[in-house]
Amino acid sequence: MDETATTALATLLGAATGGLTSVFATWLVHRTQARAQWLEEDTLRKQDLYKEFIESAARCYVHALQHEGAKADIPGLVDLYAKIDRMRILSSTKVVETAERIARKILDTYLEPDKSFIELREMVNSGSVNLIREFSEACRAEFETLRIA
Repeated sequence: MDETATTALATLLGAATGGLTSVFATWLVHRTQARAQWLEEDTLRKQDLYKEFIESAARCYVHALQHEGAKADIPGLVDLYAKIDRMRILSSTKVVETAERIARKILDTYLEPDKSFIELREMVNSGSVNLIREFSEACRAEFETLRIA
């Protein structure tokens, strides 16, 4: 083979290898950045949803504890279950199951007699009024797994 042809072929292969390496590196960096951005947006969506759920659940629970013969807060409960259904799309199974237990507890609380101030104070002192703690812990664990990934 001619020396000139060999040199030209080596130059061509070197340029092609360099070009392909550059394209691959650019693609890899872009993919990594896109994934990081998606994870950040996903985390923000979850944080907003969890905040809304906690606020709705707290309002519904307070209403259930002292509904004074009034009917259940149906719009509030529907809103609560809508948030749970949104969680089914975005969240881990543990978070969804915990949210469902909270909703069931709120529904069951409507069937109980109203709580007096003294009973509420006892619930606070015993920690039983904190309906949301398990949900908060499940959310925190989910966010920890996202940080590791």
